[in-house]
Parts: sequence; C-alpha cells; structure tokens
Amino acid sequence: MIPSICKRRGGALAQIAGACLLAAASQLSISPALAQSEEAPAKLKDAPAAPTKRAPAATPAPVAPGAPAATTAVPYAGRTSITVKGGEFKPIPVALPRFRAAAPSDEPLAIQISDVIAADLARSGLFTVIGGPPLDSIGVPPDMKAWAARGASALIAGEALLEPDGRLGARIRLWDLALSEQRKQLRFLAAPYGWRRVAHKIADIVYTELTGEKPYFDTRIVFVEERGPKAKRTKRLAIMDSDGENVTYLTTDQNLVLTPRFSPVSQEITFVSDASGKPEVYLLNLKTERQERLGVFPGMTFAPRFSPDGERVVMSFTKGGDTDIYILELATRRKRRLTSSAGIDTAPSFAPDGSKIVFESGRSGGQQIYVMDSDGSNQKRISAGPGSYGTPVWSPKGDLIAFTKRLKGKFHIGVMRPDGSEERLLTSSYLDEGPTWAPNGRVIMFFREPRSSKGTPKLYTVDVFGRGERHVPTPHGASDPAWSPLLGK
Repeated sequence: MIPSICKRRGGALAQIAGACLLAAASQLSISPALAQSEEAPAKLKDAPAAPTKRAPAATPAPVAPGAPAATTAVPYAGRTSITVKGGEFKPIPVALPRFRAAAPSDEPLAIQISDVIAADLARSGLFTVIGGPPLDSIGVPPDMKAWAARGASALIAGEALLEPDGRLGARIRLWDLALSEQRKQLRFLAAPYGWRRVAHKIADIVYTELTGEKPYFDTRIVFVEERGPKAKRTKRLAIMDSDGENVTYLTTDQNLVLTPRFSPVSQEITFVSDASGKPEVYLLNLKTERQERLGVFPGMTFAPRFSPDGERVVMSFTKGGDTDIYILELATRRKRRLTSSAGIDTAPSFAPDGSKIVFESGRSGGQQIYVMDSDGSNQKRISAGPGSYGTPVWSPKGDLIAFTKRLKGKFHIGVMRPDGSEERLLTSSYLDEGPTWAPNGRVIMFFREPRSSKGTPKLYTVDVFGRGERHVPTPHGASDPAWSPLLGK
C-alpha cells in the first residue's frame, strides 16, 4: 500500500509490499465491571508485584507477567445512568477531594490513589475533575450544597489505609449532588503493590455509573518498543497499564517483532517475529512464558488476530507471490484458506460476534477495505472514498470499523460503519497508523511516526468523534499497540 511504511518496517517484512500495514486490536465486547457492597469487601487476588515507576532503560531478561486479578461488584439501584451522546456531550463535573488517610502513615497511599483516579477520569475527556482537601470523614454525607456551588454534579469520597495484616484497604462513596443521594458504596482489599489497580477499578466504576458506558481503565496495552535511528532500530514486545505505567518487557531486542495481539479469553498474545529467519506468527503465554510458532508454513505468515472465542487465529500467508487470508484452528492447527484474489489480502479482523471478517485488499488496483463472512463467502468492498485504506479493525461494539487512510500525502485514523457509510477521519499527520480499540469501543489508540529520521514513534489516543487526542507516555519509542479486554478477576 504505502512504500514509506514498508521501508520503515525493514528486513524481510519490507518484501510484503502493501501488506506492510498490519492490523491491530482485540475485538471482544466486555461487560461492565461489577461492584461490591461495603458489607462484602472486594478482593484483589495476589499477583506478581508490579513496579510503581517506569521500567529502567537497561534491557532486562524476557519476562511474562501473570494475569492480575480484579474485583467484583453489585450494582447500586440508583437513578438511571447518564448516557453519552456523540459530539454534543459536555464533560461531567466531578468533585474528587483527596482521599482521606486513615493514619498519617497512609497519606502517601491516599494521594497516589486519588491522583490516578483523577488522571483516568480527566484523560477520558468525559469528566472535569474538581479537587479539594480530604473530607473529615467519609462516613457521613458531604456538604453537597457547597460542592454543588463549585459546579460539581457528583462527588467521590474516599479513604485509604494499610490494614493490620499489611493489605491495602480503600473505601469510596459516590454521591449524586443534584439528588442528594448516594450512588455507590464500595470497599476494596488488595496487596500493597496493587494500589494502581484499585485506583483504575474505582475510576472504571465511576465512569460506568455516571455515563452508562462500559469502562476501560483497568486494562493493559501490549506494544512494540522501538529504539535507535530508523535505519538501525531495535524492537521488542512490551506491556503496560492503560495509562502508560508499569512497563514490562516480554521479549529481547534480538529479533524484529510486529503486531502483537491479545487473546480475548486467555492470557496469550500472538505476534510476528523473524526469529526463524522469516516473518512468522508466534504465540506467547503470559502465565507460563512459553513461546511457540503458530504452525510451520513454507512462506511468510503475518497480520495475526484471534477470533472472539479465542479458538482460532486469522492471518495472512504469502506463498508463490500470492498473499491470502487463512484461518487456523488452535486446537488442531488445521488451516483453511478464506481468500484467493490476485491482489494482496491482509489485516483481517473479526466482527465481535464472529460472523464476519473485515480485511484490506489490493485486488481492485488500490488498497481498499472489504468485508466477508467468516467462512470466506460474500466478499464485498465497503470503502469508497478517495485515497488508500488499510489496517481495518472492528469495534468491540460492532458498530464501527477503524482504519488507516492515506490521502493527499497524509495519514489519518478514521472510522466507518460496517457497510462503509458515514466515514469520518479522526486524526491527520505525517504518519498515523495501527488503530486499536479500547474494550468499550469509545476510544482508539494508534501510533504516530515523526517525519524526522531521528525521531521514534509515539502512542496516542483519540475518541470516536475525533476529540481529546492525547499522547500516551512510554519510556522509549512505541508502535503497534493492542488493547487488552478488561482484566476481570
């Protein structure tokens, strides 16, 4: 599709021509996080300790962290949630007094949790956070009139402490200031190093309670870390929290890696590596650290993605000059061909119900987006505008398809309906590529490559209306992001 992309990839992958634009993102629709009542405290199960600061620049040995645990909850039977409606939505003003520390020694913990919650809510673009000093007590209703006078429509009252057994404890009460009533009351218990996950869970609960939408803060991002100039760039897989913290490395930088993708149902990642001497698809189990090739093929395999049930992987396979899409059963390793056009077919992505697959193809002479049934039948072009299209990925909601578009010398991240209608471009730059959906289908992450040969790519997010574009900080250059489902239990 785009020569500059192929040149950037380098090595054997540069030979794939139009297929150099590979797809991104998980496609599982995630249910909202539940909440638990004050009487039955939620627990965060023990998980490997995660650093509270960014990973150092030194290259560590490969490590695959286990899946962290999450909380469960019981919905509060309050008034109907606010629904977010398109571009006309105005941010909800939420009061977040700093969490109260149960003891002076708990104050750093209270500040940290408050800061992460505030950052999550502000980053979503749906909330304006109004800060303040800690409340004297969260056991009694706050001065709702005073906080409403400051413009707040809701208030989060919280307290943090270290329990006698060494566990972290956190309590919150969510108040509706307009109705002068409590919306939520929750208690969390976790290992001390789990404070960031507790904060993300609290932000998720507030997000869902006040917007009516599914949350996305308690998630992780797998991506390709890039270092060095473009001509000699090294790449390795890394994983981090959704806000860019707790970076951990999954591979060394000895081999080229591309397009990591999460399984929607297990702690596995599929990605492309040239470890064998040619681009091939691999599986990495995050719990066992086991890494294996996904079958042995005579040609190159690339652009992998899991099916919504996690039982199949769809990918591109190049053989004899033809690049077509195949589907592989993970249990039996049997493969089946889905496309057989004269052009390059690549970047397949399942609809969330598994019934259809969107992909890019050059069969019409230029790179365009097509949709087919998951058995390969009923292949139909859906892109119709000027320019070239690539890296299509289906929204977890099923209502939109994100894509990369090249038009008049610039690259854009855009969205369209599954029938190709209502196309709109969300970003524009020298090189934007690789969209991946947050599990609630409202936010898209992508990477942006600078024009300068000395620069490295960076990750950004933008919502489906093209608002709130934000840089996601990483220790070094970053590309090919893929968003995990909600972490769950």
